[in-house]
Amino acid sequence: MNWTKSFKTRPIGVIGIGSFGAAIANLLAEKNEVLVYARDEAVVEAINKTHRVKNRQLASKIRATTDPELLCEACEVMFPMIPSSAFREVMVQFAPFLHPYHFLIHGTKGLSLNLSEGKNLENISQLKRENICTMSEVILQETVVERIGCLAGPNLATELLEHQPGATVVASRYEEVVLEGQRLLRSDNFQVYGNSDIVGVELSGVLKNIIAIAAGALSGLGLGDNAKGLLVSRGMVELIHLGTAMGGCTKSFLGLAGIGDLVTTCNSTLSRNYTLGYRLAEGEKLPDIVADMEEVAEGINTVKLVKRYLESTGMRAPITENLYKVLFENFKVETALQYLMKYPSYTDIDFL
Repeated sequence: MNWTKSFKTRPIGVIGIGSFGAAIANLLAEKNEVLVYARDEAVVEAINKTHRVKNRQLASKIRATTDPELLCEACEVMFPMIPSSAFREVMVQFAPFLHPYHFLIHGTKGLSLNLSEGKNLENISQLKRENICTMSEVILQETVVERIGCLAGPNLATELLEHQPGATVVASRYEEVVLEGQRLLRSDNFQVYGNSDIVGVELSGVLKNIIAIAAGALSGLGLGDNAKGLLVSRGMVELIHLGTAMGGCTKSFLGLAGIGDLVTTCNSTLSRNYTLGYRLAEGEKLPDIVADMEEVAEGINTVKLVKRYLESTGMRAPITENLYKVLFENFKVETALQYLMKYPSYTDIDFL
């Protein structure tokens, strides 16, 4: 079957059909026909026959395939929605079929390691910025695509799937990518802003997951709004110091992708990272929580990579450092909180 000819117009591609991928596919289907890539034949068959995936309803304009070449041939614009742990592998898989005319606008809020063969976190002495990649940097490294964008903001998939009002930021160095992302996604119920600082917007979505885990832990301890306000505000300062050191612009962290997403995920039980922190504070062990979660909490890997980056640069980030101890060194959440309360930092705003 010639799928390209079977569509009335050129479809928009979505790579990955987790909760956020399903939400974006439905938003795109309000204006366009959509072709989704999934690895699992059973998932593809279910989408094509029933328009459902894991009890999520998909629009009738959405069809699915397991063939990367077919997706790249049929679609000029594609939205990769893949966990960071699999992102590089999928880009390598797609690379032979991608061309410079393609647009890739990803929605992954995670980081990827870029180390020489045989190297890993355990056998390297330093983890430098060039060893840590955002997903746009992975795309540049593994494909010939140049027109790259990202989505970031308070985009809880569950609410988007329920057609609740929301907004996002499309960031790219290329204005045509921003405009195309806005044209495809904007609707009466979904606002889309633009930003040219793609690294800053990506890092906003990535680093806020650290603070979201900590916020969930505070709630799990039964602490109140004063403690939450303290954490979120100091978390914002830490996020900006880390983000600017890693190449982002301060103003990006103060917008929808930064403070907007931070406030949302630090207060929502729909956030995987918040939920992870909450369960840790209740005494559950990290491996048990991870095994029980349907989708990845990206903040776990982010904490691990950022902690190693801090060690290599001499920077301090007290929330990240103490959360690392909770996640990987059997530190109690209560003990980490005591360390944070005693941390000798008395200046409120020092990044403007």
